[in-house]
Amino acid sequence: MHLSNLKILNKLLSSKNIIIKTGIILSLITYTGTSQPTEKDTFRLFFLGGQSNMNGYGYNTDLPKSLASDIKDVWIFHGNPEADEKENGGQGLWEIMKPGHGKGFSSNGKSNNLSDRFGPELSFAKKMKELYPNDKIAIIKYSKSGSSLDSLAARHFGSWEPDYVGKTGINQYDHFLNTIANAFEINDIDKNGKFDNLIPSGIVWMQGESDANNEEVAHKYFDNLKRLMDLIRASLLKDDLPIAIGKISDSGNNEKGKVWKYGELVQFAQEKFALTDKNTVVIRSTKYYKYSDRHHYDSNGYIDLGEKFAEAI
Repeated sequence: MHLSNLKILNKLLSSKNIIIKTGIILSLITYTGTSQPTEKDTFRLFFLGGQSNMNGYGYNTDLPKSLASDIKDVWIFHGNPEADEKENGGQGLWEIMKPGHGKGFSSNGKSNNLSDRFGPELSFAKKMKELYPNDKIAIIKYSKSGSSLDSLAARHFGSWEPDYVGKTGINQYDHFLNTIANAFEINDIDKNGKFDNLIPSGIVWMQGESDANNEEVAHKYFDNLKRLMDLIRASLLKDDLPIAIGKISDSGNNEKGKVWKYGELVQFAQEKFALTDKNTVVIRSTKYYKYSDRHHYDSNGYIDLGEKFAEAI
């Protein structure tokens, strides 16, 4: 991508005008795709986003042999998870799918710092390769632990609310847009000398727990979710992209019973969204997962969740 386009991108990403910010992503994606050599590779592209159960708290040491090493022909761009107000959210680089993209992952855009944890991306990638053995797969991931769709519930964890200004005007939605822009800036993600044509093929969303502890926020979850999914679809140039939503669940590991006081309101909103959007499905197997702590699934849960996401998409 030409340097002048990067400068324009940086300027517009600092704006709180959602139409402008989304529009520049679209134009830059289009620009990238129309200025390259004719020899191409095609990838099925998926976006994985949300909060901590998308981040992943599974332990790499628990992985079966089939998931414990590189997954051939699957590449991931994992945007650096960062708090609101910070400027380096969404930095990253493409690399082959492998363990380490869970809790503790970070990137400075020049190198990835893999962690000892994993999320649903591993089994999602493996299952997608089983479903499409002759295709290459690309995954863009951005998730932030504790983040909410509503600034009223975000606290210090971060807000996906597009209009949330805060102190510096930077929030989780901005970090998402940076992730998308940085990922599409690279024209040859597997470094084989061919232009890579990334075809958006689905959105995978695991989030909502943080919105379930505030009654007002929980009641607004449907509207907030619909708006964000519409914007994510727009940023990927396809307004009917398939969406798979992981239904939030509750460990019950709390002195008062439920961990998420208004979890049923968020669950209802997730189901309502799927009922009103013909290209959305809800993954309900989360109800049966075991937990490694009050808030997060155990390693087997993340493995199953990734497979269910892939089958749904």
